[in-house]
Amino acid sequence: MSSPITYTLLLLLASNVFMTFAWYGHLKNLSTSPWYIAAFASWGIALFEYLLQVPANRIGFTVLSLAQLKIIQEVMTLLVFIPFSIFYMNQPFKWDFVWAGLCMLGAVYFMFRS
Repeated sequence: MSSPITYTLLLLLASNVFMTFAWYGHLKNLSTSPWYIAAFASWGIALFEYLLQVPANRIGFTVLSLAQLKIIQEVMTLLVFIPFSIFYMNQPFKWDFVWAGLCMLGAVYFMFRS
């Protein structure tokens, strides 16, 4: 059977896909709609984010500290956001994505060191 960390990582990854679409997908798909239509659509998508995020945090908290859970969440956000930005929103690749990722690796180091 998989470990709690594996379940946590998979749930957080899926949660971040929903989160990213809820937060930013409306900029592409609903840009001509009133803001409140985009807000309701985003809330509908965000429900699925929370249905994954809450169990991920509960499972993860059995083996990880709160700070470790948070930094994992931030890394997952960046891992999902960069491909979303480039491939879905047609934004250009920027080396700043790489530098931000390296900074995140530093943050992971500090949160997980003994």
